[in-house]
Amino acid sequence: MKKCNTVEELQEAALKIRQNLLKLCHKENIHIGGDLSITDVMTVLWQYQMNYYPNDIHNENRDRFILSKGHASAVTSFNQAAIGCFSSDDVINEYATDGGRFSMHSCNLVNPYVEVSTGSLGHGFPIACGIAQALRLKNNTTSRVYVVMGDGEQCEGSIWEAATNAAKQRLGNLVSMVDNNGLEADGALKDVAGISSLADRYRVCGWNVVELNGNDIVEIKNAFDNLPAATSSIPTVFICHTTKGKGVSFMENQARWHAGKLDDEQYKKAVESLQNEYGVESIKK
Repeated sequence: MKKCNTVEELQEAALKIRQNLLKLCHKENIHIGGDLSITDVMTVLWQYQMNYYPNDIHNENRDRFILSKGHASAVTSFNQAAIGCFSSDDVINEYATDGGRFSMHSCNLVNPYVEVSTGSLGHGFPIACGIAQALRLKNNTTSRVYVVMGDGEQCEGSIWEAATNAAKQRLGNLVSMVDNNGLEADGALKDVAGISSLADRYRVCGWNVVELNGNDIVEIKNAFDNLPAATSSIPTVFICHTTKGKGVSFMENQARWHAGKLDDEQYKKAVESLQNEYGVESIKK
């Protein structure tokens, strides 16, 4: 299993994930906007931070990953491919096919690298909290539970019940990441849901809150490098301020690209946009 060690390697890895997402979006309808917004966080998590063993997926000492933001299944699968769980071509060829292992929502029944099947937003986070508490009961002092959520699902009451309980249970082995791109399928989050500061809400619940630019590899890596120990007593949440559709100019901050499929002309423009934004020279600067 090859992992990235430097910021430059992670930047190149994130670009590769974005390229694969566009290839898939040229073939199938996917949740491309949110996949692109959380790409950088997912890349650092899977290809740098997390202790995961593709050849020993039930190892008790592994870290666990729960995708509460079910719409980000494609970007999750491509990162799993990058560490050797399967190939990127497998994801592209099997996505949304009968009997395929990959679809709009990750399913444990067909893909053993999926810890828990998710889809209904707001459900994955409470499950992650339960797993973190179970690890405590088993006296596991090294494993962490990582969970990625969307900002839209923060409207769910189950999120805040779980957040309060995680703080009460002193689950410092739990690390949550919120893809705070400000948009959901129906439009701007501030207009649809009227959610106030997520950072303040989690602080009130008793969490360690880290606000960061979720499209900046340096900031993301630094946040992971400075996590409290898994034995700590306070859960951590990263409020990741991101741009929906990040890297593709005509998708950025556009709710209409919550999900969609690229035609030939759009695919060509999207690839050119990535090259302009993340060309090799710009990555190395």
